Amino acid sequence: MGRGRVQLKRIENKINRQVTFSKRRSGLLKKAHEISVLCDAEVAVIIFSAKGKLYEYSTDSRLVDSMKNILERYEQYCYAEKALVSSELECQGNWHQECVKLKAKFEVLSKSQRHLMGEQLDSLTLKELQQLENQLDNSLKHIRSRKNQVMSDSIAELVRKEKALQEQNKHLEKQIMEKQKAVALTQQLHWEQAQTRTSSPPPAFFMTDHTNHGLNIGYEQFQALLFQGKLIRRPHLTMQMLSRKDSHGRSCGGSGSDQQQHATTMDADPFEWVEHATLQADDDEDDPSSSVKVVVL
Repeated sequence: MGRGRVQLKRIENKINRQVTFSKRRSGLLKKAHEISVLCDAEVAVIIFSAKGKLYEYSTDSRLVDSMKNILERYEQYCYAEKALVSSELECQGNWHQECVKLKAKFEVLSKSQRHLMGEQLDSLTLKELQQLENQLDNSLKHIRSRKNQVMSDSIAELVRKEKALQEQNKHLEKQIMEKQKAVALTQQLHWEQAQTRTSSPPPAFFMTDHTNHGLNIGYEQFQALLFQGKLIRRPHLTMQMLSRKDSHGRSCGGSGSDQQQHATTMDADPFEWVEHATLQADDDEDDPSSSVKVVVL
């Protein structure tokens, strides 16, 4: 026959109550130790008897502060949760109050803006209208003062830019003058070099052969005419030089009976001569037959 179920109520007999307390206390502490070891849990058990005697158990009872550490964690957890709940409630109340204040402020600002725009003035008294007028006058003064300041700053900035542009313009003009002087100097040097080349003596078109004096007659006079500007230029000139005749009709420069013609063709130097020139020899000025004819072909 099984044991009957014990009714949970206060034991009236003092002795039986004390015996039951001792047995159940030992069993409770044993179960706390088992769950701490088996499940690696931190357990703390605190029991006070009817007479006020303390019985306790903690996970690591060898440590002095084991029970204290567990209780501190318990307090932090409980108080933190309570503080969080209370802070949330307090924040909600603060947000509600802040929202009400912002709504009221928005209404006041909207009403003031409408008054400044000249709207809904019927509800204003004479004193409020005067205050509104003074406020508008002050605002207009501030606006004009700010406008004048902005205009002054703009004018000063434009003056500064004008000075900078003038300085830049002067610098550019100076550079242009220097470049113009350099170009003029270069052109002058080129012109002087060209003048020097044009005034230099021409190349010897007559072959100076000491053995044949008939080919050298009039060479000096030919150069003199060239320097005096009596000769002009034309490319690809062909000259024929006639040898000098003496009074007996014989050629001084040749050995044959007929007049021997000596021709020299100038293709490289672009000198252009007059179509006909008669040069008298220095050694025989009285003999009109002593001449060199230059014929352009």
